Amino acid sequence: MKKSLVEAFNIERKPSKATYVSDYEIFPDKKLLDDLRTKIVENLIDKEIPEDKLLNQFINDEIDRTIEGYDLSNLERSHLYNLIDNEINGYGPLTELLEDKNITEIMVNSPKEIYIEIDGQLIKDESVSFINDEHIIRTIERMIGPMGRTIDATNPMVDSRLKDGSRINAVIPPLSTKGPVITIRKFRGEMTKADDMIRIGSMTPYMATFLEAAVKGKCNIIVCGGTGSGKTTLLNILSGFIPDDERIITIEDAAELKLEKEHVISLETRVTNYDNEGEITIRDLVINALRMRPDRIIVGEVRGKEAFDMLQAMNTGHEGSLTTLHANGPKDALNRLETMVLMSGLDIPIRAIREYIASAIDLVVNIERMSDGKRKITAISELEKFEEGELELRDIFAFRQKGLTPNGEVDGEYILYDKQLPKVYKKISTRGITDIDFMFHQK
Repeated sequence: MKKSLVEAFNIERKPSKATYVSDYEIFPDKKLLDDLRTKIVENLIDKEIPEDKLLNQFINDEIDRTIEGYDLSNLERSHLYNLIDNEINGYGPLTELLEDKNITEIMVNSPKEIYIEIDGQLIKDESVSFINDEHIIRTIERMIGPMGRTIDATNPMVDSRLKDGSRINAVIPPLSTKGPVITIRKFRGEMTKADDMIRIGSMTPYMATFLEAAVKGKCNIIVCGGTGSGKTTLLNILSGFIPDDERIITIEDAAELKLEKEHVISLETRVTNYDNEGEITIRDLVINALRMRPDRIIVGEVRGKEAFDMLQAMNTGHEGSLTTLHANGPKDALNRLETMVLMSGLDIPIRAIREYIASAIDLVVNIERMSDGKRKITAISELEKFEEGELELRDIFAFRQKGLTPNGEVDGEYILYDKQLPKVYKKISTRGITDIDFMFHQK
């Protein structure tokens, strides 16, 4: 039975081995490259693959037919083949960008406007391009298809993940007036342990020891920070401190957490179908998780009504829960949490909400992407008390920036406030954990 190239696209294949090199280095005539690539791709899309031909041979033959009459060198022809190979075995022009471990984010604004992030700095990448808007949309469909997601005029926005855990967000017209837009935040597989963050200066050994004790001591922790600050990476690392004999339920919009634990159940939300039915929200999953006998509940990110259910879980025997939320600092995180609880529609006085937060949350960990592109934990704070209707935070650790070095790097120091015993010390020590005793001067 014959199959089309579109069907062949869905076959599981090995990643492309094409060399990441600028088009301009091989093809000085960029227009010729675009014309040939367009002809080859359009020819291949609608053709059927003969049963007696291997896919690679079929592609080779189509390239030979298309470039007949053109005076191309072997190097130019090889580069052209690699580009087409990426269309089939990889993710088109983005294949090598996704394979490059130095690149942390990829942003496609238009066919010829692609930005990448390296070491926290945004760079316009002139080495790759798409043919047109339809080429971008085809690439999006290939990326999100294996995850059961779709994108079209009736569903013009998608938030999904790739098989390696990288997160992809795509928006197409009519929502995007400029054309299809892709944003990919790559999964950093090498950043899985606290030692990795210590090595790059994101936190100190003392901070790592304290956070490990807090997780093992079943403190309820919120990780906050801005977009791209490293909240999910830090949440992954904190999750690694959970004892192996505990049952963990993770809840996310797009499953990004990679927990190296045996007893983990991962739940993922579901968007509506074409009949606007079947949506499963974070809140639905949090409520359901309470019936699954969890020792720990980890919510990838709270951003709405589910905040109340998360707090309720923390207050009703599910200690040691972890979550993230967007905020500019620990105080702002509590204010946002309060606002999200109000979004649940329950008729609860502000004071009661704040009391509920005070009894549920133990620690707020703030992580920031600094001006030099590096990520740092800038505060580990505890909810010290609820007094006169206000929530009071106290820093246990903090990073204080002094300025910038001559080469533009952030200059500062980490501070441990060791003169006062943290309130969470009692909760941690009652579980037999004494790892942090040496840090604080007890009176």
